[in-house]
Amino acid sequence: MKRFWLVLLSLGLIMAFSVSAFAVDVKINGEYFAAGMYLNKISVNDGWYGGGEPNDENPSTAFFYQRLRVGTDFIVSPCLKLVTRITAMERVWGGARSPGYGGSWPENPVTENTDGTSGTRAEAENIAFDLVYIDYTSPIGLFRVGYQPDYVFGTVFGDRANGKPAGQIQYFLKKGPFIGILGYAKEQDNSYSAVNYSAASAYKTDRDSDSWRIAGIFEFKGGEAGALFLYNRDASHRGWAMTDTYPLYAPVPYKQNLYAIDPFVKAKIGPVMLQAEAQYWFGDVAKFEYDYPISNVKIDALSVFLDATANFGMFSVGGSFAYLSGDDPNSFDKVEGGINTAGLDWNPCLIMFNTELNYWAGEITGHTGSAVNREMSNAWFFQGRVGVKPIPQLDIQLAVAYAVADKKPVNPYNIYGTVYPGGTYGTEVDLTANYKITNNLSYMLGAGYLFTGDLFRGRNLAGEDYKVCDDFTIINKLTLSF
Repeated sequence: MKRFWLVLLSLGLIMAFSVSAFAVDVKINGEYFAAGMYLNKISVNDGWYGGGEPNDENPSTAFFYQRLRVGTDFIVSPCLKLVTRITAMERVWGGARSPGYGGSWPENPVTENTDGTSGTRAEAENIAFDLVYIDYTSPIGLFRVGYQPDYVFGTVFGDRANGKPAGQIQYFLKKGPFIGILGYAKEQDNSYSAVNYSAASAYKTDRDSDSWRIAGIFEFKGGEAGALFLYNRDASHRGWAMTDTYPLYAPVPYKQNLYAIDPFVKAKIGPVMLQAEAQYWFGDVAKFEYDYPISNVKIDALSVFLDATANFGMFSVGGSFAYLSGDDPNSFDKVEGGINTAGLDWNPCLIMFNTELNYWAGEITGHTGSAVNREMSNAWFFQGRVGVKPIPQLDIQLAVAYAVADKKPVNPYNIYGTVYPGGTYGTEVDLTANYKITNNLSYMLGAGYLFTGDLFRGRNLAGEDYKVCDDFTIINKLTLSF
């Protein structure tokens, strides 16, 4: 009998200490996709210089790949929850695994994960946490504290939800149709710690990179409009980057103070959905700390995005325009482009400027350091689209895009000239079909053909005869959402 009461008392104590856990509801959502890709050429470089011999080391590639992403919200009360998300089994089927150590983008793109997770690429091939943050709706507004998607505002243009999350503190206050937002993000911390004790910067004060944001959004019938003011302070390049013993061989120390104004609007007018966004960057790209005989480097960069889609029953038409200012090679004390990009989330083509293709297949390279599928920058971009839905489950889209550089790129090797002679990225035709098998399961089949422009000939000096080739890709993807 005594043993019975002892067991009963133990069970009672366990229940008493577990009361808080019983109050937690769990909400799970996620996405799994399995995809197959064929890329006709891994490079648009179709010949060597000095005679244009065929490039035999330019094969095609084809592989299957997948990713599982699961979000779990632990709801403690109607106003308080813990939001988490993981990425798992993000890998090429039967393919090589990335090295197990970390890295930094773009110096080590093989190991660094730029697909929206806080872990390395090697961790995401097994399992890695992307997000963990507290979401608390208080009497004075909404607070979010923890690792969250970074640089996400307005339209998809310029967003980096598919980039690395950052530790952030965000505050939202909604009053009628107006939403006010305050935010702080720790982009990089170089303080001395248990895991950062060998780098020279760890022994010095103020070597971090931080970002502050303030924004307002006004909601109206059929849309919303708003603006963001952003201030980024990067002190990671202060002091001698290598050693104070040999300062002549060390990079010149500097700080960055960047500012951005980012207005946007989304509106539905009858059958037409409109969206627009602009970003203007200014401040100091490099403000030197010591009295060097060189001028500080300013930034003066502009990006503009316009998009419209009209639906007429089973048919749709639309178009996109983007302008991203390029850097003028003749202005040495000012940067007019490069920092302003179209981001990681907007992939308007299947090949050009497609960062998802870059992540899985790697860079499609041209001559002299050029690459087809990096983030869009330094560009005038035009795209037209037509679509048809013969049945509610099937959506077929045809898109034609053309892109040209705002400023011809600077020759990175600076040999016998300063800029590329060509400035056209090319023309791309994409055809995609999305079929909704069930409410949660869909299948996509797409094909893209790039008529490669002369920008990818690189420096192409007299007598070198650099050649380029067209490229095409075929992709199919099965996606389960839950």
